[in-house]
Amino acid sequence: MKGFCLLIIHETLKAVVAQYNASQLITQRETVSREIRKILTERAAYFNIALDDVSITSLTFGKEFTFAIEAKQVAAQEAERAKFIVEKAEQDKKGAIIRAQGEATSAQLIGQAIAKNPAFITLRKIEAAREIAQTISKSSNKVYLNADDLLLNLQEMKLDNSQ
Repeated sequence: MKGFCLLIIHETLKAVVAQYNASQLITQRETVSREIRKILTERAAYFNIALDDVSITSLTFGKEFTFAIEAKQVAAQEAERAKFIVEKAEQDKKGAIIRAQGEATSAQLIGQAIAKNPAFITLRKIEAAREIAQTISKSSNKVYLNADDLLLNLQEMKLDNSQ
């Protein structure tokens, strides 16, 4: 009798499970369980056997199916990563465009400032000389420069401009 019951259970499981695909078996587990319970209860009643409960405790799939699911998950993660890389590249592109526009505007404003007031160049030379002096002062090396190298030959510039 035990072998006969196992045969009925196995036959019922195969018949019900064949109606669903793997993802449905997982997502609709309760529905599958109810259908199996209903069929087994009816078949057991035919042989005067009373079933108290039927439950699916675990679902196991073949190696190929498990490998396919893992491959699908890896592909989905790679697709998300590729999407992130594309979005990052687009943001980098926008950032480069904005920087280039800012630099162009800055160059244009500097050009206008030079055209309006030639002393602007002198101011920039003084600022550059200060930065060079600060860098050199922080160094442990000794550097000897003449005034021309520091862009501080301002007296000569006045003479050149007045002529």
